Parts: sequence; C-alpha cells; structure tokens
Amino acid sequence: MAESEKKHKTLQKALEINLDNCKYGTIVEIGAGQEVARNFFRAGGAAGTIAKTMSAYDMHVSDDVYGAEESGRYVSRSRLMKMLDKEYTAITDLLTPSRPKNTTFFSYAATVTAKSYLQKNECHGWIGIRLQLYPNAAPSDIILHVRMLDNDGSGQQEALGILGVNLIHAAYNYFTQPKKIIESLGHELEPGRIEIDTINFSGPYFEETENRLMNLHLVHSNLTHAIIFNPDGDIQVPGDLLYKKNILVIRGSFTPLTKVHVDMTKCGQQHFNEMEYIDSEKTLVLAELTMASLTVGDKIDDADFLARVDMLNTQGYTVMISNYLRYFRLRAYFRRYTKQQIGLILGISNLDFIFTENYYEGLEGGILEAFAKLFPDNTRLYIYPYKSPDKEELVTVNNFRPPKNLQHLYKHFLDNGYLVGLENFDENLLGINPSDVVAEIKKGRGNWENNVPESIAEMIISKKLFGFDNSR
Repeated sequence: MAESEKKHKTLQKALEINLDNCKYGTIVEIGAGQEVARNFFRAGGAAGTIAKTMSAYDMHVSDDVYGAEESGRYVSRSRLMKMLDKEYTAITDLLTPSRPKNTTFFSYAATVTAKSYLQKNECHGWIGIRLQLYPNAAPSDIILHVRMLDNDGSGQQEALGILGVNLIHAAYNYFTQPKKIIESLGHELEPGRIEIDTINFSGPYFEETENRLMNLHLVHSNLTHAIIFNPDGDIQVPGDLLYKKNILVIRGSFTPLTKVHVDMTKCGQQHFNEMEYIDSEKTLVLAELTMASLTVGDKIDDADFLARVDMLNTQGYTVMISNYLRYFRLRAYFRRYTKQQIGLILGISNLDFIFTENYYEGLEGGILEAFAKLFPDNTRLYIYPYKSPDKEELVTVNNFRPPKNLQHLYKHFLDNGYLVGLENFDENLLGINPSDVVAEIKKGRGNWENNVPESIAEMIISKKLFGFDNSR
C-alpha cells in the first residue's frame, strides 16, 4: 500500500469521527508528540469532536495534573489510568450540562517512551480509551500495551498516530465485535512497526468479553508473537515478567496436563537450580503452548484453549502462548528481555524433531544456523527420557541416536553441557502417553484418571473437558 494511500485511510477514519456531532472528547499524549490529535486536525472538522488536547512532558507538570507515581514509572498502566480518570471526569462534569443530550464522550490517553538521541531503552507505551457507547451510559475502557519497533523517533510517532486513530475509530464502530477491534488496530501499519502484547476490555459493554481470548487473538492476528498469563490467569506484559529473570520452559499441547508433564517440570527445576549463580527466587517457570497446538486449520476452539490455561493455572504454572514453532526463535524472544540462564525442558521425541534437517527448510543456513542461534550463551536443553510400552530399553540423552551425519554435532552439544539428561525421574510414569490419555478421556471414566493429577481428573470430569463423555 502506497504511503499516501495509508495516510488517506487514516485521515478518512479521523474525518468520519469528526463529522459525527455526537462524539466529543479529549486526546492527551505524553512521550511521542501529538500525532493522534494531529491526524484529527489534519482530517478537518475537528472542532466538532475535540474539546481538548494536551501533552505534559515535564514530570513536575505531569504530577501537578495527574498526581505523582509512587513507583516513579511514568510509562505505566497506573499512569495511563490516572490520565483517563482525570480527563474523562473533567470533560463529563464540565460539558454534560451544555452539550446535546445525544453526546457520547470519550477520552483517549497515551504515555510512551519513544526513540531519541538520549534514550537507549526499549520503546514502548500504554494506550487507552474510555468512552460512552450510548448517551449518558457508564463508560467502558480498552487498554493496551504497545512496543514501537521503528528505528527512528519520527517513524514511531507516526505509527502511534495511526494506532490511536484506529483505536478510537474501532472502539466506536466495532464495540459489539471485540475481535474486529483488535484486527483493526494494525490497519495501515506494515508488519514490524508495532507489537501489541496485552489488551484489556472492561466496562458495561464488555462485561461478556473474555480477555484471555482477546489476548490470544493478538497472537492469532499477528499483532504479537507471544502472550503470558500468570497463575491467576491474568494477562501480563511479557517484558515486565521476563526482565532479568532465569527462564525455564516446558513446551507441550497439554491435552491434558499429565503426571509426566509434572515430573518433567520437577526434574527440570532440580537440575536448573543446581547451576551456579541460579537464584530460584529470580527464576520463572513457564508452560508454553504454540499456536500450532491450538489451531485446527485456521480456527481455534475457544473452550479448549480456556480449559488448557485453567488447567495449567490450577497447578501453579505461568502460561505462555507463542507462534514460535522453532526453538531458536523462542530462545531469541526470551533473550530480548534477559541475559540470564534459559532452560528448555524436552522429551526425547522433541529432541528427535530438533535433529531433523527438514525441520529447518527455508532457513538459509539450515540446521547449523538454527543450532548457532539456539545454543549460544547460557542456554541448555534438559532432556526427559522415554520408554516405549512395547520395549524395555530406556532412551536417554546418552543413548539417543540422531541421524548419522549429525552424530558428531550431537556429541559436541552433549559433551559441552548444552544437552543435559534429566535424572531422579519417576520411572513408573514413563509409559504415559498424553495422546493415549486424551483418547481414553473420550471414552468416559477409566484408567486415564491415574495418569493425570487428581485435581485435573476432577476438572475434566466435572467440566466434561477434552471430549469426556460419561455416558459411554
């Protein structure tokens, strides 16, 4: 799409809002110019829509208007909410008596840190809108966290200007379709300019909106590569959660979570914590699902997704959803936020996958490039053994056989500690196959209940998860 065409579409959206005499509000932007307000003024007719615009760059001025931040962080959700509270209350208290009765008020706010000559830190921000969707209605909020990825400040400002117009326009036009709001946020923005890694809908018109599904839709819509939920099921800003942490992750489909998964995690933690300089208090353990494990065709079963997240949360897991099929890309994502230790817990079948050259088709340097990106500084794979039900042999990291042409490479990684065999595992659990468990669940109650944690079995039965049918 040509640059002029993109600008035209953005201005058309702003003009559409400007020409609606019922919509009236404020735009307050801190940290990256006043590009959202500028788009509305450039579109024409803004006097009928914009009651006030403001930027409060000086911290003392900002504190005088919105109050001080106890944390000292001005680019934060807390700051954004103070801005929305102040601006929305001010405009509705002042103008409700004098404006036409069919007016719907809004306040848009953004607090961001953009690229500058003096700033070397990550460029990100909190953006939100509080709006009435009908006259005299209680307001609803849409809040999001965004990373700005352009290499220069002017590009970041432009991207934020487009994003802000998209948010205001979509909030008014698609409030009955929250997924469409999300899809609209990236309009007229090329891939790689912004990343939206959290979003939250609240208020009377979003009471039925499941925010976990909305955040999943960010990944599905390619607006972010990953989202993270804490054990309480609340969406987290990945950068805040991962910053300077040791990270240990177990990947799986978790349909369902079995005793094998729990044992893998326990053994992995034991080995990980034995490393020198590891502080368990600064270690984050993640259960990661890929989008590939959640989608059938291009569709996601919402109930199935929520069941998996709920199940993992009840066992104390922090849950990550990503679109990183290849492990080296997952590692690179973590390395964006931390220079500490990274551990990936894998089964033998996953190890076989990693040492399959076809897995890296399309990658210019093939398997060698992938390994160069997977195994540099402070990264290890922790390998859980496997025993086939029809064989007595225990397959471990020491007797696993990759393809012949990769055996020297495998030995190099093994001898240098990049591949670590897990010990102290429960050998009685090695025969559990999650695929067999889910097949048994569909037949009703049975031996599968012994292969999952007791509370998980109760959850599956009571909520009829994963196709459980007690009538069979």
